[in-house]
Amino acid sequence: MLPNAERIREVAGVDPRALPDEVLASTEPLVLRGLAADWGMVRAALESQAAATAYLRRFYKDSSVVVMSGEPAIGGRFFYNDDLTGFNFKTYRTGLDLVLGELARFAGHSNAPSTYVGSSAIDTVLPGFRAENDFNFGSRAPLASIWIGNRTRIAAHHDLPDNLACVVAGHRRFTLFPPEQLANLYVGPLDFTPAGQPISLVDFERPDYGRFPRFAEALKAARLAELGPGDAIFIPSMWWHHIESLDAFNVLVNYWWRQSPAHMDAPIGALMLALMTVRDLPKEQRAAWENLFRHYVFRAGDETTAHIPEHARGSLGALDANLVSGLREIVLARLNR
Repeated sequence: MLPNAERIREVAGVDPRALPDEVLASTEPLVLRGLAADWGMVRAALESQAAATAYLRRFYKDSSVVVMSGEPAIGGRFFYNDDLTGFNFKTYRTGLDLVLGELARFAGHSNAPSTYVGSSAIDTVLPGFRAENDFNFGSRAPLASIWIGNRTRIAAHHDLPDNLACVVAGHRRFTLFPPEQLANLYVGPLDFTPAGQPISLVDFERPDYGRFPRFAEALKAARLAELGPGDAIFIPSMWWHHIESLDAFNVLVNYWWRQSPAHMDAPIGALMLALMTVRDLPKEQRAAWENLFRHYVFRAGDETTAHIPEHARGSLGALDANLVSGLREIVLARLNR
């Protein structure tokens, strides 16, 4: 808990039947209290864990989910092992009904194993659920996922898509940081991660300021929100977020979408390629490439290619699916030489 963190701005009166662009395209995080208050799942969760479990079972059709499970000693913190050669939890696939039964069995235990079902596609795992629990995103077609577990702590990480996350059972604490806090969060490996995204190595419950001194600077930029059943939070693309599930039974539904054409690849690929091809060049050459990236990517505008006839601009012109496909083939050919 970071008691002095700035509270995330709350927006009232948002109609879940027509989510406005000023929310869905915001570049700042927002809290939307009660946005999902009318959902059947929320009403069941407010009644009891048993009612919420029965509600979920109505839609379950034998599909399996990926479960992360840790010993009670990890205290819900799904993380690396001590030397970062592995993880402090195991992963397996099983039926959601079995997970729900396990959570019910340990609900009253103070020393329960840590259980976490990460991002699972709702339409696959719980077909029909969204007919009673959903929002109107207009022309957007987000990926809808469900997350289920007990008391857990998920390390600070960022996601490429924008994210609307709704707490539908239990309570969660969200601690957010703007993208520019990257250096102060002490992020771990890019290509060996607990769940796909690079994470902060700082234990938010017990920060080691001797090892991570700049984390004190990150805290000055932290944003905090605690959400209960029916509350939602909008997390903009690339904002770092640390999430704590505070109860013995927690369920979250989230929606992801990108503000970019479908033909655009994930930028993490460009970062990986830059690590392979640019980072270890001599200083002067790195500076030259920094200038090229700035000119053609980060500060590109009409003036960048105004001197080239439009028909001859190739990859410097307007990109579409066909052109991107051709560029991908060129990149792959270079990598496979």
